[in-house]
Amino acid sequence: MKEPKGWPAPELATGAVLAAAFLATAAANWPGHLSFDSLEQLLEGRTGIYNTWHPPVMAWLLGLFDAAVPGAGLFVVFDTALAYGALFVLLRIGRARWWSVAAAVAVALLPQMILYQGIVWKDVLFADAAVAAFACLALVAHRWRGRGQIAALLLFALLTLAGLARQNGVVLLPFAAAALAWIARGHGASWRQALLWSGGSMAVVAVLVAAFTLALDRRSNGDSGPAEQLHVLALYDLAGAVAHDRGFAMAALHDDDPVLETAIRTRAAKLYSPLRNDPIMLDRQVQAALANADTEALMGAWRDLIVHRPALYLQVRAADFFQVFATPDIIAARPVFTGVEGPADTLRQLGMAPRQDARDRMLKRYGFALFGTPAWSHPAFAVLALICLVMLLRRRRPADLAMAAMLLGEFAFVASFFVISISSDYRYLYFLDLSALTALFYLSLDRREAT
Repeated sequence: MKEPKGWPAPELATGAVLAAAFLATAAANWPGHLSFDSLEQLLEGRTGIYNTWHPPVMAWLLGLFDAAVPGAGLFVVFDTALAYGALFVLLRIGRARWWSVAAAVAVALLPQMILYQGIVWKDVLFADAAVAAFACLALVAHRWRGRGQIAALLLFALLTLAGLARQNGVVLLPFAAAALAWIARGHGASWRQALLWSGGSMAVVAVLVAAFTLALDRRSNGDSGPAEQLHVLALYDLAGAVAHDRGFAMAALHDDDPVLETAIRTRAAKLYSPLRNDPIMLDRQVQAALANADTEALMGAWRDLIVHRPALYLQVRAADFFQVFATPDIIAARPVFTGVEGPADTLRQLGMAPRQDARDRMLKRYGFALFGTPAWSHPAFAVLALICLVMLLRRRRPADLAMAAMLLGEFAFVASFFVISISSDYRYLYFLDLSALTALFYLSLDRREAT
């Protein structure tokens, strides 16, 4: 069936809402909100020397945009364009109805869009790249030939960007691959062809992620961020284990690094909180012990905890995960950030000043006003995502499979924090909120026949 010429009124209205929201969001947040991490990454992008504690792709992109227009303004516009670009792609796949207008307005007004799109955080870049990637996958399903080939190239690029922005973002690849196989099968490919399509495509993405990682690491300062983060996670889990069970034995540390064992028992365990690891890592005694630690002994004690005391390990991990997922203390989860705030020396090197202007205060008040509502509730968005997933799997149109894969990947991404969480900041699960809102908008659209 050929699409009718012109856009029906609901589609025009929905498109107008999305366009106006994109412009308003970019304008309200220009030139971006930068915290300590954001400023450090902007400086790294400007100097070209990256600290791998943070994803180098953030610093690289910030450097590219900063070279064109100093600051983070263009990066924020790019981030926002990814999120709203995904919604525009879905709008062209489906056919808007009048309640699609309401859905677009609701999505645009939530702080996940009007505020978070202006914050220079890797969590926002990852989420935006991921939803845009699955929107492209939906377009591949809708237009298998023609535009679908262009969408496939964008899919590879965006999945690569998502994998570079967050290391645990690679959990999305199997879900994208499975959806691509089902989509190819639905378009007449044999199972062998479908599996070659999906496996080959995801292999390309994996190779691209590895290649870009190696290339960016060549411009690093020489530190091994991922290794250091793993050591911090191990110490945090051991501190939690001792806090829960004072009699927990750390044989590997007792024998090979008694100084670190003492620091964990006398300082880290007392400072332990499932909210975040900052009090532990800021303690001077812990810092000194970790700086001279026998990392093999540290990792050995951590493995012993996991293998020989799994119940205790799971108890510690469950407490940490509950904080990052449920965020029972929303203020402690620090969901709202506006303006520019960071070390004076970093600001001086960037030629910037601290900022908290009228727009920043207005956005902050708006975010604070929604505390205690579902707008700041990961569990509420998880329920919304689950409802959308059930609807998509029951309907099973080709593009539905792409959106279902996005939600399944999002649940896997959230689950990964059961293992890696060391802090309860709200932004870590921002992808959960954004993917649920994207799926809701998609479901507000009626079917459009492919041409």
